[in-house]
Amino acid sequence: MRKRTIRNGLRLVLTALALIIIASFYLGSVGDALSLTGEVELRSYRIGIFLAAALGSYGVVVAAFGFVLPAEKRDADARIMPVFLMIVVGMFLFFYLLAASFNTPQKPRHERLRPGEAITI
Repeated sequence: MRKRTIRNGLRLVLTALALIIIASFYLGSVGDALSLTGEVELRSYRIGIFLAAALGSYGVVVAAFGFVLPAEKRDADARIMPVFLMIVVGMFLFFYLLAASFNTPQKPRHERLRPGEAITI
């Protein structure tokens, strides 16, 4: 078992989890800060989820190869548990944010005025 390879795979999975959390829950805040339009926000969400899926699946494959390959001398110092615990904490954070999102009201979107409409002050 190559601990360094497993650790690298778990780091990729952790990065994918962070991308999913940012794309799912914080993209609206990032979009407001950068003044992104709704179309650009949707495209950013799709790209973020795609990259997370690609990184996560590659990380799982790398970690699986790490379990199969024989150990090397330099693998004795590698620690897997901190990265694994960070993944567990990230999963708890994701599910907490998911449960909290069910109770938060939707933020109203400001739509453009149609021709002939006026703003009442």
